[in-house]
Amino acid sequence: MDPIVRIREYQKDRVNFVLENVDLAFANSLRRVMMADLPTIAIDLVEIEANTTVLPDEFISHRLGMVPLVSTNCDAAMRYTRDCNCLENCAFCSIVLSLNVSCNDSVTMDVTSNHLEIQPHPNEGTEEAGEERVRRTENFGNPVGKDESGDPILICKIRKGQELRLRCIAKKGIAKEHAKWSPCSAVAFEYDPHNKLRHTSYWFETDEKSEWPLGENAREEEPPREDEPFDFNAKPNKFYFDVETDGSLGAQEVVMKGIAELQKKLASLVLALRRVRNGENEMDMPSGGDPTFIDQPAGGSGGEGGWGSGTASGWGNASSGASGGSGSTSWSGGASPSRGSGGNAAWGTSPGNANAWSSPANAGWGSPSAQANGWNV
Repeated sequence: MDPIVRIREYQKDRVNFVLENVDLAFANSLRRVMMADLPTIAIDLVEIEANTTVLPDEFISHRLGMVPLVSTNCDAAMRYTRDCNCLENCAFCSIVLSLNVSCNDSVTMDVTSNHLEIQPHPNEGTEEAGEERVRRTENFGNPVGKDESGDPILICKIRKGQELRLRCIAKKGIAKEHAKWSPCSAVAFEYDPHNKLRHTSYWFETDEKSEWPLGENAREEEPPREDEPFDFNAKPNKFYFDVETDGSLGAQEVVMKGIAELQKKLASLVLALRRVRNGENEMDMPSGGDPTFIDQPAGGSGGEGGWGSGTASGWGNASSGASGGSGSTSWSGGASPSRGSGGNAAWGTSPGNANAWSSPANAGWGSPSAQANGWNV
C-alpha cells in the first residue's frame, strides 16, 4: 500500500498530521531530518563595539545566535560559506545585521530582536555574479516577528547611561553543526498509543490506566481487548506527528523539504551502492575488475573467491597445503613466496609477482600509476 498523509491541524508555524503505511525506520528518519538537516540562517559571528550592560559579551553573543531569522527558500537563496568563492564573506553567503541601542531615560529599557537591522554588505557589488539574491523574500534575514504584533525576543535589559553597539554576521548552516540552525522548536512523534506492541513498560503504583491516561492519538485506534492474544509479528504502521517551528521556516516548508532531503539522501546511497557494485568506485573496489566483495562464488570452488577459502580467496587462505596456485590471495595467506604463487597475490607475495597494492595492473591506494590511484587522481 502507498503511504498516506492526513493533516489534522495546520497553522503558520505548526502542523499536526498522521503518516500511515510506512515502517518505523522511515518515520523516525523523517523526524530526524526535519530537526537536523534542513538549512536555515542564524547569527554566527558577533563583533561587539560597545557593551556597558550587566551581561558579558559571550552571553549576549549566545543569545543573538539563538534568535531565529526568516530563512524562507534558504537552500536556493544563500550559499554556504564553505562553498562561496569570496575570501571571507560576501552578500551571497552572509547577511549583516547591526544593533545600536542606548538608554537615556531613568526607566529600564528592553533590548529585543526588533532592534536588529539589516545593513548593506560592505563588499556588495564587487563579488561574482549569482542568482541567490533574487530568490530571497522581502524580509529574508530579518528576525522572526520583527515589527509584527506579539512580543519580540528579549536580548537584554539596560538602564540609563548603558549602551549596546554591535555588528552581526548571519550565515547558512544546519542543526548538525549547531542547534541554532534548527528550524523546529519541537517535533512530537508517537505510535501505538494503546501500547498493543508492548514497546514500553509503564511504572505505576496501584492502577496503570489511571496513572497513565491515554492521549488524543488513542482515539485514532481501537483499544485492545482483554482476551486479545499478543501478536509477536505486529509492526507499527501509523505514526502521529506534531511539528512546531520557530518561525524561520513555515510548517509546510519544513515537512516538504524534510521529505525532499530524505529522498536525496536515499538516492545518494542507492547511487553509491550501484557504483560499488559496478566497480566504478576505485576507493572501495579493487581495480582491475576483481569482484572481491560482490557476487562471490562459494569458497573452495576455485576461481577468484571472496571472503572464502577457495584456491584464490580474498581476505582468506588458499586451499590447504596449496603450492604454486595461480589464483589471487590476500593478506599474506595461501601460497608463500617460496612456492612461487603467481597471479595477483598481495601482502606477503614475492616482489616479482603482481602486487595488488603497488603494481600498475592492479593499482590503487598509493600506487605509482596516478590514473588508477584513487587517492592521487
